[in-house]
Amino acid sequence: MKSVLSDKHFHNEAAAYAFVEARVWPNGPVCPHCGGVDRISKMGGKSTRIGAYKCYQCRKPFTVKIGTIFEASHVPMRHWLQAMFLLSSSKKGISSNQLHRTLGCTLKTAWFISHRIREAMRVTGIEPMGGNGKVVEADETFIGRLQGQKKGKAAWAHKNVVLTLVERGGSARSFHVDGVMHADLAPILRANIDLASRLMTDKAAGYRPVGREFASHESVDHSKDEYVRGDVTTNTVEGYYSVFKRGMKGIYQHCSEKHLHRYLSEFDFRYSNRIALGVDDVARAERALKGVVGKRLKYRTAN
Repeated sequence: MKSVLSDKHFHNEAAAYAFVEARVWPNGPVCPHCGGVDRISKMGGKSTRIGAYKCYQCRKPFTVKIGTIFEASHVPMRHWLQAMFLLSSSKKGISSNQLHRTLGCTLKTAWFISHRIREAMRVTGIEPMGGNGKVVEADETFIGRLQGQKKGKAAWAHKNVVLTLVERGGSARSFHVDGVMHADLAPILRANIDLASRLMTDKAAGYRPVGREFASHESVDHSKDEYVRGDVTTNTVEGYYSVFKRGMKGIYQHCSEKHLHRYLSEFDFRYSNRIALGVDDVARAERALKGVVGKRLKYRTAN
């Protein structure tokens, strides 16, 4: 069986640019400087740059990299595409060490490529989850260590708190929150879940007040070894966490508080574009590629 990674755009730079252009500009080149679509032509012998165009409305040259996560990067486009496919298709992620060995780049470059791709995976402008008759599960977990120790608080106060919402048969959204109290959880639930949904959680007190705002709020009591009651369970979101924690502990091993939100975007993206929803590895990588526009991440910003 032919490997996907043997495709031409993973090994030929001109083919890589053409592959990206077809997805970023499905209707033809668009000038990132003035937004023009007319009077644009490829630059000929005067430029040796692959994929270079010139807009004769604003008279500025550009490539498909401008205004994307690829901007100002000297990494070959074919290596970007290889990295994007590997990060999209690896269920628990791929470490920067592994990426730097695979691509033959420096560890620093591999680390930054990874963070830019995670930024491309970040979903923006999304509608509320769930809806009439649909189930959304919510749960929280603790991971890593905070940069500053919080005194006088609960035993988990030195850890990062992650809240995840999972729509059964649908997508996942995760958030790095300050704690597990009602004030920490309620605004996120209201903003991200349709109030016509059935909300399912464990018995944590932080969910009780906001739970009354939804069509129903049902919970299971883990302290009494209750994990399923009819169709009431949080096993779906727990399944998300099993993959997330294996990836964070086994692949990435260390994640600072500052970068946690980017790793959450990565795991949310793969879960929300999984095989069970009809999205294979190739389609998932292409969806990540379509998210590169308008998300430039500078090195100083990422550090």
